[in-house]
Amino acid sequence: MTAPPTASDTAHLRLDEVPGGSVRRARDGQLRRIVLAGETIDYHLVRARRRSIGMEVNLDGLSVRAPRWVTLTEIEAALSERATWIVKALAEWQGRRRDVMPREWKSGAPILYRGRELALEVFPARCIRIAPDLFNLTVLHPHAQDEAEVALLVGRWLRDEAWMLVAPRVQDFAGRITTTAPSLRLSNARSEWGSCNARGEIRLNWRLVQLPPALAEYVVAHEVAHLIELNHSPRFWALVESLLPGHAALRHELEDWTALLAA
Repeated sequence: MTAPPTASDTAHLRLDEVPGGSVRRARDGQLRRIVLAGETIDYHLVRARRRSIGMEVNLDGLSVRAPRWVTLTEIEAALSERATWIVKALAEWQGRRRDVMPREWKSGAPILYRGRELALEVFPARCIRIAPDLFNLTVLHPHAQDEAEVALLVGRWLRDEAWMLVAPRVQDFAGRITTTAPSLRLSNARSEWGSCNARGEIRLNWRLVQLPPALAEYVVAHEVAHLIELNHSPRFWALVESLLPGHAALRHELEDWTALLAA
């Protein structure tokens, strides 16, 4: 999901998140609780310079932005008016959650790889080897019962796979629009798929290897386009389209995978 342009010199393809929770003070607002349509809902209230009450539902719940002069009673009345929509939207976002990595590093645990949920299969062996197929991710390791060792091995393997996935595409896309090769690094960001700054430095999230390949390719094209247009203007989107025709459908499909970033 793309973020609106900011005054910074860095453009991001990110998940715009506002944490939710019980009633307590937050850095830039207040976390409160309300009952809507019979369900207890936590929401993040931020006072802002605006004329009306705004609501947004995302992976981390409901956030509300309201003018400073609007009373809490008026805010919660507005929430009650949209209770059905809020509860439905929260349920839809909850349904998008996916485990990025296994909770237990044992045979049978699910793990995402290139858009498919594979079953982890761990076997003791003298050699170290990881081999994916259509159904399983087979891991051979001398200490197969040591979950920490298996987790470390698979984590490194996924990052290596991510590099081999995105690096050639960055080189290809960049070669079409500029003569300067961008700097590329993998990131472990929890709020963005990728970023590009004015120095031509691109960072791409290693979790791209867990997306369907076409979506990962869209993210790469998106960030490479920022080498020329460090914004989200019509010129920028036209450039993305020139690199990856039909990107709009992929852009919308990516929204269903944003839960990977915060998991």
